[in-house]
Amino acid sequence: MPALRRLAPLLWLGPAVALIGVVVLWPVVVMVQSSFQRIGGEGFVAGYNGTDNFRHLFDEPDFLSVLLRTVIWVVVVVAVTVLISLGLAQLFNQKFPGRQVTRWALIIPWAASVMMTALIFKWALDPNVGVINVILHRIGVVKTLGSNQADWLGNPTSALLWMMGVAVFVSLPFTTYAILSGRQGIPQDVYEAASIDGATSWKAYLRVTLPLLRPAILVATLINVINVFNSFPIIWEMTRGGPGYQTATSTIFMIDLKQGNVGESAAMSAINFLLVIVIVLVYLSTTRWKEQVDR
Repeated sequence: MPALRRLAPLLWLGPAVALIGVVVLWPVVVMVQSSFQRIGGEGFVAGYNGTDNFRHLFDEPDFLSVLLRTVIWVVVVVAVTVLISLGLAQLFNQKFPGRQVTRWALIIPWAASVMMTALIFKWALDPNVGVINVILHRIGVVKTLGSNQADWLGNPTSALLWMMGVAVFVSLPFTTYAILSGRQGIPQDVYEAASIDGATSWKAYLRVTLPLLRPAILVATLINVINVFNSFPIIWEMTRGGPGYQTATSTIFMIDLKQGNVGESAAMSAINFLLVIVIVLVYLSTTRWKEQVDR
């Protein structure tokens, strides 16, 4: 009987472990296996291909630029999202008229489909009839509609900046609420003690609020890194990664490779998986996450 009691937790953990194995671990095994196989665009496996898929991938002229752009994409979007969310969380923690309504409004970008949001911004940025260009034309910023000056998504630099803005827009709700939950968990007594010690509001925020928010910021940042890295709908719907691959990240690059060589696309998937792990490990090591967990 005691032995059966020790095994009882497995009845509860078993389904979750099985789900993780089927949904997470098995696809990773298949992905790695496929990266070493010769698979045509039609999906038929022609046999073992050694490391040729990786060699062909590294020989792609756009490979390094896509990887660099992916890192820039993730770092910029996540950093801007966290910074804005810190301000929004501090704002929503205060009492002001309409606070509940604004909190509800913040959920809208999160509740809406990311693909639908990207399409709305794409239509709004249309060089001829997009609402953004119409407004800029009326106030004199853009003089001629339909010109290269107004084609925001036709220019790689402006297109990438606009897509980063959309990625920040859809990432703000979760990040803000994650940080807000941590902010509301800080006891008021801590701020009263800081006030007695003569700390101003700004010093209290830097020396009390931010240190106590580190676990919430850590969780929000890690989830954002994974989500932003895989932000396929935004880039796909707004630019398809073009012109060329000048606005593509590794996820878009992987999808395009799949059209001609599934094995090479699988190799790109393996690189993506490794890149996410490296980014997460670097972030965890620089933030000393074990100290945050122990607290």
